Amino acid sequence: MEKNNILKNYSGLLWLLAGITAGSIVGLIFGKSVESIKPLGDIFLNLLFTAVIPLVFFAVSSAIANIDRTKKLGRLLTIMVVVFLSTILISAVLTLFATWIFPIHQQLGNAVLPNEPEKIISFGEQMTQLLTVGEFFEIGSRKNMLALIIFSVLVGFSTLYAEKEGEGFKKFLVSGNEVMKKLIILIMKLGPIGLGAYFAYQVGVFGPQLFGTYAKALGLYYGVGAFYFVVFFTLYAFVAGGFKAIKVFWKNNIVPSLTSIGTCSSIATIPANLEGTTKMGVPAYITNVTIPLGSTLHKDGSSISSIIKIAVVFAIFGKDLVHVDTIILALGITVLVSIVEGGIPNGGYIGELLMISAYQLPPEALPPAMIIGTLVDPMATLLNATGDNVAAMLIARFTEGKNWMENNKLDPSP
Repeated sequence: MEKNNILKNYSGLLWLLAGITAGSIVGLIFGKSVESIKPLGDIFLNLLFTAVIPLVFFAVSSAIANIDRTKKLGRLLTIMVVVFLSTILISAVLTLFATWIFPIHQQLGNAVLPNEPEKIISFGEQMTQLLTVGEFFEIGSRKNMLALIIFSVLVGFSTLYAEKEGEGFKKFLVSGNEVMKKLIILIMKLGPIGLGAYFAYQVGVFGPQLFGTYAKALGLYYGVGAFYFVVFFTLYAFVAGGFKAIKVFWKNNIVPSLTSIGTCSSIATIPANLEGTTKMGVPAYITNVTIPLGSTLHKDGSSISSIIKIAVVFAIFGKDLVHVDTIILALGITVLVSIVEGGIPNGGYIGELLMISAYQLPPEALPPAMIIGTLVDPMATLLNATGDNVAAMLIARFTEGKNWMENNKLDPSP
């Protein structure tokens, strides 16, 4: 009986692992020819992207609309900003130390750009495009996630302050949130096929490049990323709730991790993160605000990537990443990159353009940085997306107190 219960509880995860394993094997065997099965992954990802937009709207709006007036939203947002910035800076400083211990000396060869870079626009225009949209229908695009979240927050506040007159709309938001969660569950039934196809594509197409001229830089990134993922996420979980929190975090972080690696999208991982953090015992009002916001504003993986790119470009042009002003500028760029980059696969090259502009580097610095950004995308997304889960636990710790896990009656047993 107990064995049957275990199989029932983990059947979804086992099927997901089976699909990913099969896809990886197919990618290794057939190489670039696996591009023909990529549409299977695209179909799954498109369904997920389509559903995640209304899910984010209902999750954020209903969370704020149902906040108890005694729970100050200002405190939640303040703690969230502090946690986000702290982890971003910690990951950046760790990477700086790694580049000093394992310096990158080789000259990287020229390579074809993976995509056309975005046009450089003024800071004011960037902020306008980041925070708002010109037409209501544009808010339904995943490229405008921050604008959608801001709109959802405003709707939630409006519902909260409408009081009795807004009760009907509040019920609609809560009901919509539940319906969208069920829709995500249905779409995830295709996960083994969709993620399997994506893993086959990534292994077959990008695998050989990992052993080329970028091997040392990529080895440093994946080494630092893996160390940060295992050691620092464990440390963050311990700070959030001791050894009990460590067990709960890793137990419920498996599906989000696989989803993030397979899709290379923080936004596509939002549904898995929402379910995972709920099982971790994080209160709903924290989960439903932190996870969507984190997918856009909190990116530890992009932080590590930003420092590695700067180190690589500096190595190419014979510069040293050791001077105080250079380091401070690198940290500043890293924070900005981690905030303004979109949560979509290979989204935007704002960070590379910002780096070149800030350090007054020639245009030739752009291709290596862009290619590295493409090749580290799976690990970067893993850190970006699942970092939101452990951040949510930290936010719960400092918002709800040290007994937050007991207060939410969390049972960590398998």
